[in-house]
Formats: sequence, C-alpha cells, structure tokens
Amino acid sequence: MDSTQQRIELLRQQLHDYNYHYYVLSQPLISDREFDQLMQELIDLETQHPEFHDPNSPTQRVGSDINKGFTQVVHRYPMLSLQNTYSEGEVADFYNRVKRALNEEFEIVCELKYDGTSISLHYENGQLSRAVTRGDSKKGDDVTTNVRTIRNIPLMLKGDNIPESVELRGEIVMPWSSFEALNREREEQEEILFANPRNAASGTLKMQDSRVVASRKLESYIYIMLGEELPTDSHYHNLSIAREWGFNVSRTMRKCKSLEEIFAFLRQWDVERKTLPVTTDGVVLKVDSLRQQRSLGSTSKFPRWAIAYKFNAEQALTRLESVSWQVGRTGAVTPVANLEPVLLSGTTVKRASLYNEDAINALDLHIGDMVYVEKGGEIIPKITGVDKEARFMIGDKVVFTKTCPDCRTPLVRNDDEAVHYCPNSEGCPPQIKGRIEHFVTRKAMDITIGPETISLLYDKGLIHDAADLYSLRFEDLIGLERWAETSARNLLTSIEKSKSVPYERVLFALGIRFVGETVAQKLAHAFPSIDALAVATTDELMLVEEIGERIAKSVIDYFRNPKYVDFVDRLRKSGLQFTLNEEMLAAQSDKLKGLTFVISGTFNLHSRDEYKAMIQQHGGRNSGSVSKNTDFVLAGDNMGPAKLEKAEKLGVKIIDELSFLEMLG
Repeated sequence: MDSTQQRIELLRQQLHDYNYHYYVLSQPLISDREFDQLMQELIDLETQHPEFHDPNSPTQRVGSDINKGFTQVVHRYPMLSLQNTYSEGEVADFYNRVKRALNEEFEIVCELKYDGTSISLHYENGQLSRAVTRGDSKKGDDVTTNVRTIRNIPLMLKGDNIPESVELRGEIVMPWSSFEALNREREEQEEILFANPRNAASGTLKMQDSRVVASRKLESYIYIMLGEELPTDSHYHNLSIAREWGFNVSRTMRKCKSLEEIFAFLRQWDVERKTLPVTTDGVVLKVDSLRQQRSLGSTSKFPRWAIAYKFNAEQALTRLESVSWQVGRTGAVTPVANLEPVLLSGTTVKRASLYNEDAINALDLHIGDMVYVEKGGEIIPKITGVDKEARFMIGDKVVFTKTCPDCRTPLVRNDDEAVHYCPNSEGCPPQIKGRIEHFVTRKAMDITIGPETISLLYDKGLIHDAADLYSLRFEDLIGLERWAETSARNLLTSIEKSKSVPYERVLFALGIRFVGETVAQKLAHAFPSIDALAVATTDELMLVEEIGERIAKSVIDYFRNPKYVDFVDRLRKSGLQFTLNEEMLAAQSDKLKGLTFVISGTFNLHSRDEYKAMIQQHGGRNSGSVSKNTDFVLAGDNMGPAKLEKAEKLGVKIIDELSFLEMLG
C-alpha cells in the first residue's frame, strides 16, 4: 500500500471515529474546524485518486445530486407491523397471553417508539452494503445513497466479533430543530408545510437528490438486530452490543420483570417524551429472549412477542369564533381558524391552520362549532374534528372566500393544486408587502428591516416595491413617526451593504415563484448572468438538475412580464450583482464553444450537474437527447442503452469523464 492510499485510509478511519463520538455519543473529540479540514483533505485526495474510491468513505456523507431511481429489494425477513394498544388494560392482556403461552420466566424490554420511517440496514464484512425501506413489508426501495448521508448511521462497524452478515433495523427521524427549520424555509416559499416530522422524514428519505437529504440532518434509532449468527439470545444485550459497534441505540430502553415495572415506564415517558429532541408516539414492548420470541411466533400480520403502546394525542375542545384569510407574497390565500383560547401541550392556542377549501369541506365547519384541536407533530395546531352533538345556535357554514380579502379580486384555483390564488399580483397590498419582506430576508438581501417598517413605508407611499428601497433618503426616514437618526442611518447602511450580496442570493430575492434558495443557486451557476437566464428556453432550463416544467414556465413567465423586467433593470441600476463573481467568471472559457454534449450514466469524479455547469462555463451546450447535432456523449457507468445505440448509429463520439476533463486542461 503506497503512502497516498495509507493517508486516505487513515483519514477515513479518523473521520468515522469522530463522526461516531459527535453524532452517537455526543462527545466531540475535535473542533468543527479541525474536522472540516480533515474532511477537505480527504475529499481532495479522493478526487485526485479515483482508483481508491470507496462507497462507504466519510466523504459520501455529503450526498450527491446524481439522480437515481429507486430499485425494489425483497426483504430477507418480512418487516411486519406491530399490533397497537391504547390502554394499560390491553398491555396487561398482552402480558398475560405471553405468560400463558410460555409458561416460564420471561422479561419484557420497553423501548420508546420513535415516530419516523422504518429502515433496514444490511452490513457485509462490517461495511454498509444496502439500506431498504419498509415498502409493503415484503419488499422495499433501495435508498442506500440517501442513508449514507445520515451521520449517526455507521458506514463501517467498529469493534470485534462482528458477524460476516448482519441486519439492523431502525427508525429514521427528523429532529424537531431540523423540522422547524425546514418548515420555516417552506413557509418563506409559500410551499405546503409538513404536518409533522414523520412525514418530513419519510419524504426526505425518498428524494432523488441526496445532497438535499444530507442538508436536512436526519437521524436514526436502531431497534432490532437480525441474522443467522447473533451475539446473544437477548434482544436487550444485542442492542447494547450494536451500540458498541457504532449504532445509535436509545439509552432509555429498560428490561422489566413485572407489569408494575412496565406501567411505571409507560407513565414516566408519557410525560418526559415532551422534552426529547425527536418525536415519540408510544412504547414498544418486546419479549427479550430470542428463543422465546421464536416459540411465540407470528400471525400473518403481527409478531406475537411484541406490541406497541400508543400515547394518546393531547387534544383540546374549544369554540371556533371566526375564520380569517391570509394572503401571501405569491397570492396564495390560506384560511385560518380563530379559536376561543385553550391550553394545549403547555401553550395557549388561539389560531389553527385550515389549509385549503378541501380541508374546510371535509370538516363541515360552522361558526360557533366546538372543535377538537391537536398539535400536528406537537408543533402546528390543527382542527381534527367537530363535536356535532354540541351544536346549538351555530352560525353560518364556513365557505371558502371567492374574492381576495384585501383587494377583492376574484380568486383562481388551478386544476392540479389545492390552493386558491389572488391573480392581482401587481395591485394586491399583501402580495406586494410580502415580496418586499421576502427580498430583505437574511438568506436573500439581508436588509435589517421588519414587516412593520415595510408596511409603514408602503402605506406612506415611500416604497411601492423592493427596488424603491434603494431610492430611500435620510430625509424620508427621519420624518417618520418614532424614527431617530440612528435608526435611519442603520437602515440606509444595511441597504447599501446589500449591494454586495452575490448573484445567487439576488436571484433568490427576486421572488420568482417556485425558485427557492437551492433552485436559485442551480440557476445562477447554469446561467452565469441575469441576461442569460432571461432569454433561456424551456428546454435549456429543464437541463438544469431539479428544474422541471413547472419551474421553467415560472421563470419564463417572470421575464416575459414587462413590470418584472423593469423591476430587475431598476435593481441593476442601483448596483446589485446580476452576474457570478469574478472568481467564478475567471474560470469561464470558450474551450467548448460551439460543441453540444449529451450526458448519460453515473460518474465518480463529479456529478452530472457539475459536468453540465462545466460545459456551460466553457462555452458548450447541453442537450437531453442524442441527435445529428450532438458532438460528444459524455458517458459514465450504466449509460442508457437507447442513447448508446443512437450515438453509435449517428457516429457521435463517446468519451468518458477523464477524456472530458483533459479537454478542459
């Protein structure tokens, strides 16, 4: 083994160990900066020496934007569901059934039931080989690429006596902190919020872009070990050993020898679960001995040796006083239920989202109804039902408004969407103010001005859109009520500073519908100037990773609107950045000018999206299909057979990634 390979192996081992101590033990051994330096060194070495590629390298944690469809994999052991119980009486029934069936001493392991999405992890010779979702219990989707990005799932097991082949099953969850951050981001984009962390985790795990999966900071909790050669006959001890191998196993699990101990565990965690960083919806009870589990067996649906005790969702009954309507920056109209204040999960709830017209109709709501309120995922208040027996002297049936509550423009609803929109984007005050609020956010232009000040400036006629911020004068601000010199100068300084915000964030700040922070970055790198983006065709836009027909149409519609073209021109004249920075531009060349490329297959050195960006950066053109106008096919592993056949038929030259990089010098 040469010195470079030795260094790579050493870095991998060190980083695996640091990951384990940080994400599983919560005991960091080095600073974040030191960790990042080691990681960058490993990335550089692996890039320079692709012959040492390893799918379980710590560098794979960051994910890739390579789009891969999920393949179906048959489970070696069916992933059965658990029978649910909802009372201590039903728990006692389960306990007594086990007692009669076994007719010998036994212990029950109590574990918190984490509310996420189930995963099956396969390890061969101590290395992660495959990760599969539950699916229909008999087969599931192979999501290995995405699972490799989850920091507390070991890519290589540590320790001794590791079976040659072993399967660990667990739950993939999204912590509250990640969930709240994700919903805040979606709210800014006026996208539908995830109702709870479970849905968010499940949706994330099935995404095609594993870099997005990595950014959402999912976690895992392992709850069972399967295989032919397990360490012990005890489920509890096997999980303890799994923890030593590097898995995240909850330290709350407990072995119980009596019903009284089980009930004590249930009562304790029904209260303490609310302090945990992740969602739990119950407790799983399992017979500890694997021999006894086999003796008890399973039905066609459930194992007889385990049940799930579900915590009751905290619910409150209160009166619906009225329904109001909120208009967002894209014109989306959201109904909000105004409630008689009620205490729920330790906070006073006064409002709850009603989502859309379909949700209102499903509830058959009337003003004055007594409604059941829960916190979706214990975060977002929602109405789950109506106590129709309590109806007495109720008011009008709740009907979705037909006109905008602010500008009275008739609303529209697209056939493929559940949301109503106000089409008066240029004259509806909440939409105008909302677009300005979006423009100044930290991830966009980062101007220190709040919604109340924006509303004040708009109502006073000092601004009509975000571009007017750059025309504000000290005299305009100092004349406003309760504005001092310091406040006025701070705002003007912040506005001036925003002129140095890079092009990618300016593009995000424009508020083009469906163009969020990530999409804006991809568009900026694919089209290095606003002028190039403004004339891009639908086909050219859809060549960019994650850009589908809906986003492409939205971008084209934006630059066809004379009002928005004028808006961009005014921002440009104010000095905002509408091209990639000089460092990015310096890397541009005309080495590929006039050449058309088709990319097919999967790659090791760079992602498809990076190769597309390189082609555009050096003057080339990307195409999605092979034709007589194609100059080169950049082919990776598993190239599409149809493209290969057509390229050979037309005599188009096929090159690999090393040949392509040589073309760029």
